[in-house]
Amino acid sequence: MKIALIGYGKMGKAIEEAAQKRGHEIILRIGRANQHAFTREHLAMADVAIEFTSPESALHNVMKCMEAGLPVICGSTGWNKQLYLAKEKCAATNTAFLQASNFSIGVNIFFEINKRLAAIMNDWPEYEVRVSETHHVEKKDAPSGTAITIAEQIVDNLKRKQRWEPDPTSAAEAVSIMAHREEHVPGTHNVVYASAIDEIELIHTAHSREGFAFGAVLAAEFIQHRKGIFTMSDVLSGAGA
Repeated sequence: MKIALIGYGKMGKAIEEAAQKRGHEIILRIGRANQHAFTREHLAMADVAIEFTSPESALHNVMKCMEAGLPVICGSTGWNKQLYLAKEKCAATNTAFLQASNFSIGVNIFFEINKRLAAIMNDWPEYEVRVSETHHVEKKDAPSGTAITIAEQIVDNLKRKQRWEPDPTSAAEAVSIMAHREEHVPGTHNVVYASAIDEIELIHTAHSREGFAFGAVLAAEFIQHRKGIFTMSDVLSGAGA
């Protein structure tokens, strides 16, 4: 598989290493210094694009790749309100698109457990839930896209919650998210259900970027020959394989 990397920072380099370990070829690396190379002609040489940049540039980058006929994996977070535009462009260009707040296999297993636990907690109103996340100081969006996904899953499955809010919140119907930024932390996410007698806690701790990179490459392998809009749940289940 020939891959175009859009975003060649720390994450882009980790994806490059993971892709090469699986026998793939990186034929285009777009960073801040070579935006002039981000052309339709160069993109046309690739089989799939993997985009990890910023919320400010993600939509433009994704659309440019789709216009070149490329299926796109996108790991940029913080642009959820514009996602519908990318999905519309995917349909218009008959390509494939997969955006995820987190590509780690472990995190996506965590997501499934989180949804199940939230549904169980409908029967136990004495437990109050909160979400927290800790990332490196360079991360631009807070709370993280992963933490928002976790909170939205709780809202979708726990009837007494209608929305999420940044911590602190006094709204009983809201899931609070506390965001922390520290040096050299790839990412930790916690969900805590606390009652007067005990606590139940789910934790995912990333030790490096390798898990995110590996998952992004798996997602690229999955959508290479597909059309439409997909999720990491599709990748994990091998839907249509």
